[in-house]
Amino acid sequence: MSRSTEIATDDPVPTGPLARWLHAEVPEVSAGSGALQATRIAGGHSNLTYRIVDDAGVAWALRRPPMGGVLATAHDMSREWRFISALHPTPVPVARPVAYCADPDVIGAEFYVMAFVEGTVLGDDAAGAAYPQESRHAAGLATVDVLADLHSVDPDEAGLGDLHRPGSYLQRQLKRWHKQAHASAVEDLTGIDAVHDMLVAAAPEATATRIAHGDFRAGNLMYSPRGEVRAVLDWELATLGDPLADLGWLLMSWTRPGDAVPAGTNSPSAQPGFPDRAELVDRYVERTGTPLGDDVVAYYVAFARWRSACIGAGVYSRYVAGHMGPGAEQGAASATRLEVLQAQVDEARRMLGG
Repeated sequence: MSRSTEIATDDPVPTGPLARWLHAEVPEVSAGSGALQATRIAGGHSNLTYRIVDDAGVAWALRRPPMGGVLATAHDMSREWRFISALHPTPVPVARPVAYCADPDVIGAEFYVMAFVEGTVLGDDAAGAAYPQESRHAAGLATVDVLADLHSVDPDEAGLGDLHRPGSYLQRQLKRWHKQAHASAVEDLTGIDAVHDMLVAAAPEATATRIAHGDFRAGNLMYSPRGEVRAVLDWELATLGDPLADLGWLLMSWTRPGDAVPAGTNSPSAQPGFPDRAELVDRYVERTGTPLGDDVVAYYVAFARWRSACIGAGVYSRYVAGHMGPGAEQGAASATRLEVLQAQVDEARRMLGG
């Protein structure tokens, strides 16, 4: 799984034990000599991705949990493995699943191996600027087409039916992220609390239960130079839920020139050539047949902005605790993070009519 940057790291995959396991369990990987190369791929801040090169010079991708201090429910490798295995036979582009290892004694954690996908991750403005301008519009439409394909998959037919949960997906999400925000170092949560109550009161009933990626945005997709989506990445938040939550998250993250409110995530789409958000909505409606009024779209984008603020509260806490870089640097970054968090809350409240 290719990311934009490969980095040296002090937490390498132990290639000797990994080579022995692959040699015994995965014949298609050439690991007989034990001379594997493992390089951490930058781009994510949660589950870790490594580029593994085998004896024959073939590249593979390995996913494992972070090194420590994580929520077990958010870093379940077997869950990621289930989703990509279920989706690989469908039109949704995912890397080909190769092997899963539940034994933490092999490399220090459970992990899985998949085919390595070459391409470009449009993770931020710099990536958007470097991407061919003539391919940007196609990339935006392909992003929505893949989301529509994902939401057309019947979870029961894909073998994921046992992941159904009773009750409202939105209400579970609102409870979960509200709790996360209150466990953070953010002192003033009055805005987050007020928008939470508005979202709870106005939550619509989901029209269908589908696979919800949980972080569907350009930064989690692999693109070809011509604007095609080659793979959807980072399935750690995937679940069965309300598909429109994915659409709201994509729209929240899709910045455009002249936006007064920043996105809650890094975005490539402020560059010329990418489609506007209204075109993404129209494309989704066309592809899925889901009727979407302006009020429905506004609710799900507001929910995405609020959720982004709750996630940002956790990131802010890491800065305050000194886990994100040198003192002066993390002090400035934490202040910026708090400003972005507040902007998300204020915009969510405005969209909800508050």
